[in-house]
Amino acid sequence: MLAGVAFFSFMDAALKTLSAFYPAMQVAALRGLAALPMVVVYTAWRVPVTELFQVQWRLHFLRCVLNVATLWLFTYGITHLALAQAYTIFFISPLLVTALAVPLLKEHASPAHWVAIGLGLLGVLIAMRPGSNVDSLWQSWGALAILGSAICYGLTVITARLLGRSESNASIVFWTITLMSLGASLLAIGGWQPLQTEHFLLIVILGVTGFLGTVAMTYAFAHGKTANVAPLEYTALVWALAIDWVVWGAAPDRWTLIGGLVVILSGVYLIRFARHDGESKTDKELSPIDQSLH
Repeated sequence: MLAGVAFFSFMDAALKTLSAFYPAMQVAALRGLAALPMVVVYTAWRVPVTELFQVQWRLHFLRCVLNVATLWLFTYGITHLALAQAYTIFFISPLLVTALAVPLLKEHASPAHWVAIGLGLLGVLIAMRPGSNVDSLWQSWGALAILGSAICYGLTVITARLLGRSESNASIVFWTITLMSLGASLLAIGGWQPLQTEHFLLIVILGVTGFLGTVAMTYAFAHGKTANVAPLEYTALVWALAIDWVVWGAAPDRWTLIGGLVVILSGVYLIRFARHDGESKTDKELSPIDQSLH
């Protein structure tokens, strides 16, 4: 799990770097295209070809729209925010999944769940702290983009859980990356910028770290207890702080740290509560399928 978090952190650093040179939608397309060859090989090894076409196409196409929106909004957001700020806001997504599962999957949420969700939202508001000057305005738009990305991501988790009732993890990952690559590429064509030679290594890193992160997290959730493994995802904030400092010389302010702490504590509380309450909701919310996009 720690390796998977590290891989995804470096992938997001590559996303942020590329977003300074290319439109957000093009970067989203590159994220999928760079990983696609490895996903194809991995899927061919794990799943018979015929099984790949026995799927629920409507849900997959809906998931494609949500995945493209998630990645586009996230890429736009980190263009204007430090990684640590973006992660702090995006960490609300597991709490949003719990909230969305009530009306969409007819699942029960106890009062303790709603307390955790409310505290998580409070943490996000602390971290976002919209201001009135120009820099703060752009940061506010970036923060709203990350929040929108987290909401879209939460909806992709819901669709993944619906698909998971009849399809394999490998099949869902394959169509997630394939359709996302196709959809983002089509939307990016109009503003596509020629790739610069010096960015080829970054694009390779983008694909490799994204693929390895997915494999590592899948292994972690398959072989470890979710209540023990899932909280380790919050170590991404440590990586983000380190990358921000080393690569961009950026240090977080106290509001980002306070907001991040509130969101993380609420998320860990939700996971631990589910375990002690004898529920399996968190196992579903944070399954390997759900990690296929990040």
